[in-house]
Amino acid sequence: MVKFARKAIILSLAAILPAVSLSVQAIESKHRHAKKQVVHKKSAKIAANSKVVKRYVVVNGKRKLVTEHVALAPVVAEKPSVGDTAGLKHADPLSLQSNVAFVVDQTSSKVLFEKNSDVSLPIASITKLMTSLVVVEAHQDLNEQIEVTTEDIDKEKGTGSRLKIGAKLTRADMLHIALMSSENRAASALGRSYPGGLSAFVAAMNAKARQLGMSDTHYVDSSGLSSQNRASARDLVKLVNAAYQHPVIREYSTDSKYVVNPGGRPLEYGTSNKLVANPAWEIGLQKTGYIAEAGRCLVMQAMIEGRAIVMVFLDSKGKYSRLADAGRIKKWLESNKPQA
Repeated sequence: MVKFARKAIILSLAAILPAVSLSVQAIESKHRHAKKQVVHKKSAKIAANSKVVKRYVVVNGKRKLVTEHVALAPVVAEKPSVGDTAGLKHADPLSLQSNVAFVVDQTSSKVLFEKNSDVSLPIASITKLMTSLVVVEAHQDLNEQIEVTTEDIDKEKGTGSRLKIGAKLTRADMLHIALMSSENRAASALGRSYPGGLSAFVAAMNAKARQLGMSDTHYVDSSGLSSQNRASARDLVKLVNAAYQHPVIREYSTDSKYVVNPGGRPLEYGTSNKLVANPAWEIGLQKTGYIAEAGRCLVMQAMIEGRAIVMVFLDSKGKYSRLADAGRIKKWLESNKPQA
């Protein structure tokens, strides 16, 4: 009996083992497949959030090519601008990325292209163009030394500056880096050192705007950090034309590099507009600007096909989009030669 029972058990096991083996194989196969999927997803995630960098390393005295995944900086979406909120974003024939565009023949004052040109929007550091105009037309001593104080610290946006408290520069140097590099503390110091202080300076800015017929314009500071500094594109063409009359503003705004010595180590500043150094462009005056409420802004005077052109771009999306929009306008003018 025991012998027959043992034989029956052996036969039963023999019948079961293949099925068990198949089940184990199926489980292992499923596990391997799942593992591959995890690796694939992980690789896809790495590819999406990194870039592949190949470099040589020395191992045991021999050069070896290795591949690495270098993490990319996270993409931060820009906050909706005032123009976005107002519903200004719409397509145009040139597919511009700016919500506002205005292009004028400077000689005849005739409009060549426009898009939302009458809307008053925040203009960010385009404000500094009016700041420079008030300083120059007030005939203030450009060689006078101005000291940066705690009053020049940005309490609006919390931005920093390379000019430390106690730094001293001539008014000319302050004007130079405010126009060329959009240095906020320099622009603040220019307004604060005006006779009567910053409040008197802002009053002079608004008075000049009225004199120029800039009816959609209002200023509250000399730097443009406040979103309450507003103007329409049509108004800004008037400002560009007025500023263009002063050689010092043309020179400073279109310089590409400049070194100042505020005490201690010299500081080299660069232009905030890369088109200035582009040989394909002949720029006579320019100013850039950016705060979240305004988007990316740009005003320029440039010679295109032998014509003096003033162009204004407000509320552009993307770091280089305003420059690309200027390029689109330039190409359009060169190709179509629209009549004024």
